[in-house]
Amino acid sequence: MNKLFVVNKPTDISSNNYLRQIKRKYNTKKAGYSGTLDPFAKGCLIVAFGQYTKLFRFLKKSPKKYKATLYLGAISKTLDIEKIEKILNVEKIENQKIQNVLSSLKGEIEYLPPKYCAKKIDGKKAYKLARENKDFELKRIKSIIYDLNLISYEHPFITFDITISEGGYIRSIGAIIAEKLGSIGALKELERINEGDFIYENEKSLNPLQYLNTIENFYLLDKFDILLGKKLQNKSFKIEQDGIYHIITDNEFAIIEIKNKEVKYLLNKIKLDKTC
Repeated sequence: MNKLFVVNKPTDISSNNYLRQIKRKYNTKKAGYSGTLDPFAKGCLIVAFGQYTKLFRFLKKSPKKYKATLYLGAISKTLDIEKIEKILNVEKIENQKIQNVLSSLKGEIEYLPPKYCAKKIDGKKAYKLARENKDFELKRIKSIIYDLNLISYEHPFITFDITISEGGYIRSIGAIIAEKLGSIGALKELERINEGDFIYENEKSLNPLQYLNTIENFYLLDKFDILLGKKLQNKSFKIEQDGIYHIITDNEFAIIEIKNKEVKYLLNKIKLDKTC
């Protein structure tokens, strides 16, 4: 079964464990998801079954929007409520100061990911090294913050929404906000609202062709050349220039790359879900 859809991951469960529940619900074995949500977080999680699990790197999943609540005074190694060590009493902050800080962070930002994250250090995930109290350094990353707005402030909780490029760490952004306010803090709540055009719609099946981050191209010769996986030439396509394209053939599609006049299959014979 090929299926692409969005689930609404609840809190207090890992993305992996929630995927296991989804697999049991739909009685399927081959499944995957894109964009891990931490156990304390909830919201939009893109899931695919069957051949569609190969599509994640070709999907338009950015920008992403989140709603988050920052707990001022909370000290946590994970930068969230999972490992709060201490809670300090901190002074109330003027709303205008919070709004100014949020506005100042819009645009490109360079920062360190949280040490409890899935980035790999010498082949091992950072959060596993952190749990073992190993000493390691993560490389700084860059994100683009497209929008960042104050929703409410009920001391010591600041609730905001943020629209950010793919690969951003909202836990780190929360810590940066707290620091710029002259305080310290950790995320109490985090909800992913959407990933690009992907939103939760009761697990409705989606047509992957509407979400591909590729350009549609057209093969000018016999479509069975593609169905049979034959060697192709760029001059046999309507668009001959370098790029990554999807080609629709009946109820299947392929993804190819044209580079230096050479044509390479990236995916082939992906069957379309007829229920979409």
